[in-house]
Amino acid sequence: MKGMTKLSVNINKIATIRNARGGNIPDVKLAAINCQRFGADGITVHPRPDERHIRYSDVVDIKPVITTELNIEGYPSPEFIKLVLSVIPNQVTLVPDPPGALTSNAGWDAVKNRKFLTETVKVFREHGIRCSIFIDTDTANIRSAADTGTDRVELYTEPYARSYPSGHEAAVEPFVIAAEAARAAGLGLNAGHDLSLENLKYFSKNIPWLMEVSIGHALISDALYLGLENAIMMYRRQLIL
Repeated sequence: MKGMTKLSVNINKIATIRNARGGNIPDVKLAAINCQRFGADGITVHPRPDERHIRYSDVVDIKPVITTELNIEGYPSPEFIKLVLSVIPNQVTLVPDPPGALTSNAGWDAVKNRKFLTETVKVFREHGIRCSIFIDTDTANIRSAADTGTDRVELYTEPYARSYPSGHEAAVEPFVIAAEAARAAGLGLNAGHDLSLENLKYFSKNIPWLMEVSIGHALISDALYLGLENAIMMYRRQLIL
């Protein structure tokens, strides 16, 4: 049934603003509460080693106020794994970020890293945490991801967003093929990175079995003009056809 794609709001950018001045304004914990109150189906955080936005302590503080779902993204370093196991979110999304990456800019090579991902997924699933692997549209990578035991994959959608203005059909075609490969492999499907009010509806319409989108930068930027509640409601409407 279409209309069931969940919207998880990534609140990293709220933490970025807070960190620019120190103190606790804006309040990241309150932002998580309000995003859920305004209709978000989940909260996403992506703590990085340098804590330039979301801090490890934020993740611990946010967990008790989550009434929907908590998704923690990140590279599975020993420190990250320890954090996730201390919090036990609903979902962990494994991202192949090197420590100094400005933002996520590639999916896993799941063929090359299958052993590492398999071992990591096993640790999280033993603790009842749903796993998703951040991945590109290469179908060999998707099939290899399925072999790790992960529950889902998250399609890295920046190439779609970049190509969308010059041709909608060409932009979405490789993602439809990848989504079909994920479904054939028995994987749940998430998507994220540079999805926006401009391109989200078309993406959702063409992949109707999409389970979740994680959106941060565009939504928080839109909230500066529209207000957080209005922005969340507008994004949710893009997911209902």
